[in-house]
Amino acid sequence: MFRNLLVLVDGSPHASQALTDAIELAEQSNGRLTLLTSVTRVPTLAFANTDAITAQTLSNDAESYAKQILCDARDRVPADLPVTTLLSREPIRKAVLGELERGAHDLVVMGSRGHGAVASALVGSVSHFVLQHSPVPVLIVHLDKEHELVRPGSGSGRTRA
Repeated sequence: MFRNLLVLVDGSPHASQALTDAIELAEQSNGRLTLLTSVTRVPTLAFANTDAITAQTLSNDAESYAKQILCDARDRVPADLPVTTLLSREPIRKAVLGELERGAHDLVVMGSRGHGAVASALVGSVSHFVLQHSPVPVLIVHLDKEHELVRPGSGSGRTRA
Protein backbone atom coordinates (compact mmCIF):
# COMPACT_ATOMS: atom_id res chain seq x y z
CA MET A 1 0.00 0.00 0.00
CA PHE A 2 1.04 3.56 -0.64
CA ARG A 3 1.40 5.62 2.52
CA ASN A 4 2.92 8.95 1.46
CA LEU A 5 1.34 10.30 -1.70
CA LEU A 6 2.55 13.36 -3.59
CA VAL A 7 -0.40 14.87 -5.48
CA LEU A 8 0.12 17.48 -8.19
CA VAL A 9 -2.73 19.97 -8.39
CA ASP A 10 -3.27 22.75 -10.90
CA GLY A 11 -6.99 23.46 -10.86
CA SER A 12 -7.69 21.38 -13.97
CA PRO A 13 -10.44 18.73 -14.13
CA HIS A 14 -7.80 15.99 -14.54
CA ALA A 15 -5.98 17.16 -11.42
CA SER A 16 -9.28 17.25 -9.56
CA GLN A 17 -9.92 13.61 -10.47
CA ALA A 18 -6.34 12.77 -9.45
CA LEU A 19 -6.97 14.34 -6.04
CA THR A 20 -10.20 12.37 -5.64
CA ASP A 21 -8.36 9.13 -6.38
CA ALA A 22 -5.42 10.06 -4.13
CA ILE A 23 -7.78 10.76 -1.23
CA GLU A 24 -9.36 7.34 -1.70
CA LEU A 25 -5.95 5.63 -1.80
CA ALA A 26 -4.75 7.47 1.31
CA GLU A 27 -7.93 6.61 3.21
CA GLN A 28 -7.59 2.92 2.31
CA SER A 29 -3.96 2.73 3.45
CA ASN A 30 -4.06 5.17 6.39
CA GLY A 31 -1.68 7.29 4.37
CA ARG A 32 -0.99 10.97 4.05
CA LEU A 33 -1.14 13.46 1.20
CA THR A 34 1.23 16.19 0.10
CA LEU A 35 -0.42 18.58 -2.35
CA LEU A 36 1.96 20.44 -4.63
CA THR A 37 1.44 23.23 -7.10
CA SER A 38 3.72 25.76 -8.70
CA VAL A 39 3.22 29.43 -9.45
CA THR A 40 2.88 29.77 -13.19
CA ARG A 41 5.57 32.04 -14.48
CA VAL A 42 4.30 34.75 -16.74
CA PRO A 43 6.39 34.69 -19.93
CA THR A 44 8.73 37.65 -20.34
CA LEU A 45 7.07 38.39 -23.67
CA ALA A 46 3.89 39.23 -21.76
CA PHE A 47 5.73 42.17 -20.19
CA ALA A 48 6.98 43.62 -23.48
CA ASN A 49 4.54 46.54 -23.61
CA THR A 50 3.82 46.96 -19.91
CA ASP A 51 5.28 48.89 -17.03
CA ALA A 52 6.80 47.42 -13.88
CA ILE A 53 3.57 47.82 -11.91
CA THR A 54 1.58 45.82 -14.47
CA ALA A 55 4.26 43.12 -14.56
CA GLN A 56 4.20 42.87 -10.76
CA THR A 57 0.39 42.69 -10.80
CA LEU A 58 0.49 39.78 -13.24
CA SER A 59 3.03 37.95 -11.07
CA ASN A 60 0.95 38.60 -7.94
CA ASP A 61 -2.17 37.32 -9.70
CA ALA A 62 -0.36 34.12 -10.71
CA GLU A 63 0.71 33.53 -7.12
CA SER A 64 -2.77 34.24 -5.77
CA TYR A 65 -4.24 31.78 -8.27
CA ALA A 66 -1.77 29.06 -7.21
CA LYS A 67 -2.56 29.68 -3.54
CA GLN A 68 -6.28 29.40 -4.28
CA ILE A 69 -5.72 26.09 -6.10
CA LEU A 70 -3.96 24.71 -3.01
CA CYS A 71 -6.63 26.05 -0.68
CA ASP A 72 -9.43 24.52 -2.76
CA ALA A 73 -7.60 21.18 -2.94
CA ARG A 74 -6.93 21.20 0.81
CA ASP A 75 -10.59 21.90 1.49
CA ARG A 76 -11.54 18.70 -0.36
CA VAL A 77 -9.39 16.51 1.88
CA PRO A 78 -11.28 14.94 4.81
CA ALA A 79 -10.35 16.40 8.19
CA ASP A 80 -9.06 13.07 9.50
CA LEU A 81 -6.57 12.63 6.65
CA PRO A 82 -3.09 14.13 7.19
CA VAL A 83 -2.26 16.64 4.48
CA THR A 84 0.53 19.08 3.71
CA THR A 85 0.34 21.79 1.06
CA LEU A 86 3.35 23.04 -0.87
CA LEU A 87 3.49 26.12 -3.08
CA SER A 88 6.60 26.27 -5.21
CA ARG A 89 7.93 29.26 -7.07
CA GLU A 90 10.12 26.97 -9.15
CA PRO A 91 8.94 25.45 -12.43
CA ILE A 92 6.75 22.45 -11.62
CA ARG A 93 9.21 19.92 -13.03
CA LYS A 94 11.99 21.08 -10.76
CA ALA A 95 9.58 21.37 -7.83
CA VAL A 96 8.40 17.77 -8.25
CA LEU A 97 11.91 16.35 -8.43
CA GLY A 98 12.98 18.37 -5.40
CA GLU A 99 10.02 17.21 -3.36
CA LEU A 100 10.62 13.59 -4.37
CA GLU A 101 14.18 13.91 -3.08
CA ARG A 102 13.08 15.45 0.24
CA GLY A 103 9.71 13.90 0.96
CA ALA A 104 10.06 10.10 1.12
CA HIS A 105 6.99 9.76 -1.08
CA ASP A 106 6.08 6.33 -2.39
CA LEU A 107 3.62 7.42 -5.11
CA VAL A 108 3.06 10.46 -7.32
CA VAL A 109 -0.56 11.07 -8.34
CA MET A 110 -1.33 13.51 -11.13
CA GLY A 111 -3.80 14.24 -13.88
CA SER A 112 -3.00 13.31 -17.45
CA ARG A 113 -3.66 16.85 -18.61
CA GLY A 114 -3.35 20.15 -16.84
CA HIS A 115 -3.95 23.78 -17.53
CA GLY A 116 -0.72 24.06 -19.45
CA ALA A 117 -1.79 22.95 -22.94
CA VAL A 118 0.20 25.61 -24.77
CA ALA A 119 3.24 25.15 -22.56
CA SER A 120 2.98 21.38 -22.96
CA ALA A 121 3.01 21.73 -26.71
CA LEU A 122 6.13 23.87 -26.51
CA VAL A 123 8.14 22.09 -23.83
CA GLY A 124 6.47 18.69 -23.37
CA SER A 125 4.00 17.45 -20.83
CA VAL A 126 4.65 17.45 -17.12
CA SER A 127 3.19 13.96 -16.77
CA HIS A 128 5.62 12.61 -19.36
CA PHE A 129 8.51 14.31 -17.58
CA VAL A 130 7.50 12.91 -14.18
CA LEU A 131 7.09 9.41 -15.65
CA GLN A 132 10.60 9.60 -17.07
CA HIS A 133 12.29 11.01 -13.95
CA SER A 134 10.39 9.80 -10.90
CA PRO A 135 12.17 7.29 -8.66
CA VAL A 136 8.76 6.11 -7.38
CA PRO A 137 5.62 4.82 -9.13
CA VAL A 138 3.40 7.40 -10.84
CA LEU A 139 -0.39 7.19 -11.11
CA ILE A 140 -1.67 9.12 -14.13
CA VAL A 141 -5.37 9.84 -13.76
CA HIS A 142 -7.68 10.43 -16.71
CA LEU A 143 -11.14 11.95 -16.46
CA ASP A 144 -12.67 8.79 -17.89
CA LYS A 145 -11.30 7.01 -14.83
CA GLU A 146 -8.80 4.92 -16.76
CA HIS A 147 -5.74 4.73 -14.56
CA GLU A 148 -2.27 3.66 -15.46
CA LEU A 149 0.28 2.84 -12.79
CA VAL A 150 3.75 2.92 -14.26
CA ARG A 151 6.72 1.84 -12.23
CA PRO A 152 9.95 3.62 -13.19
CA GLY A 153 12.27 1.44 -15.20
CA SER A 154 9.52 -1.00 -16.08
CA GLY A 155 9.37 0.01 -19.72
CA SER A 156 5.90 -0.46 -21.07
CA GLY A 157 4.78 -2.66 -18.20
CA ARG A 158 1.58 -0.89 -17.22
CA THR A 159 -0.89 -2.28 -14.79
CA ARG A 160 -4.43 -1.12 -14.25
CA ALA A 161 -4.98 0.33 -10.83
